[in-house]
Amino acid sequence: MSPASPNLSVAPSGQLSAETCLKIHDLMLRARILEERLISMYKQGEGFFWIGGPGEEAFNVPLGLLVDKGAGVDHDYLHLHYRASGALLAMGANPVDSLRQMRNTATDPYSKGRNFAGHYSVREWNIVPVSSPIEVQFSIAIGTARAQRKGTGAKGITVVQGGDAGTAEGDFATALVWSSRKGNEIPLLMIVTNNRYGISTQYAGQHGYDQIADRGKAFGMPTAVVDGNDPEASYVALEKALHYVRTEKKPYLLEAMVSRLRGHSSASGANPVKGEIDCLERFEATIIDRKFIDRGEIEKRRAAFTQEMLDASAVVRGEPMPDPASVWENIYSEKNLVGGER
Repeated sequence: MSPASPNLSVAPSGQLSAETCLKIHDLMLRARILEERLISMYKQGEGFFWIGGPGEEAFNVPLGLLVDKGAGVDHDYLHLHYRASGALLAMGANPVDSLRQMRNTATDPYSKGRNFAGHYSVREWNIVPVSSPIEVQFSIAIGTARAQRKGTGAKGITVVQGGDAGTAEGDFATALVWSSRKGNEIPLLMIVTNNRYGISTQYAGQHGYDQIADRGKAFGMPTAVVDGNDPEASYVALEKALHYVRTEKKPYLLEAMVSRLRGHSSASGANPVKGEIDCLERFEATIIDRKFIDRGEIEKRRAAFTQEMLDASAVVRGEPMPDPASVWENIYSEKNLVGGER
């Protein structure tokens, strides 16, 4: 699908086609089962820490499907956060690699066993390393967007994503200012996935406005709020936002209202949260009602993916851990070193 051509998969009714819905569901299901396997690995002592995005699949999968994947300024740069496993799978990432990062094996392609779960980095797809400090990606994203601004001839745009609590950090405000200066606007899609929680603090009482998207209005940028638990609404909202930034080379602020189905991280036990909308369950009810698939087929796929992850974790369990001598590797870009010295 061309990233510059919006609405190619939207039926005349405004709903996504059966083919697109089933593809999104398949990826949402895979992302959910992956997160469940990562949590199980942590609880079984096969990892040091878990943080992830159960409940954000309905938004992140469409994001991964719609971005222009590639390397360099002619493709989209992605500054994601650690809840974006659905986007990675939709872009074509191997879920086994997430298990490797959880176990911190030397075979982990994202950090060679040196980082937490969910800290992705793929140079070939312009996925900038996910950072543990929250919201710093909003300041970093200014750099790649400036490289793609109008006049450079670059075809790509920059997408940056973070949570609602992180918008209290100065990095978010910095991105609002630097992306919207008149005559110097940059092609930056700012995404806030709002589950109305910080680590352990609820949204209410922490913000002086109803919606975070309202903050973009003061900077003259288009804004929107979307039901991030609805993959069809998310798909259409992302198409519109991406198309605007791609054609106008100006910023756009998109807020997605999502659920948090587990605790913030393993630090809080990664236990289920009651009373939240489960986007996967809701979408399954929708596609069953439209007769795109039946419950039996969904359960068959669920069982197959679950077994696939079980088998993969057994394989990863036998892979080597990093050699202590490798601790100084992958700190600098080796090809940019002068004389081969660090």
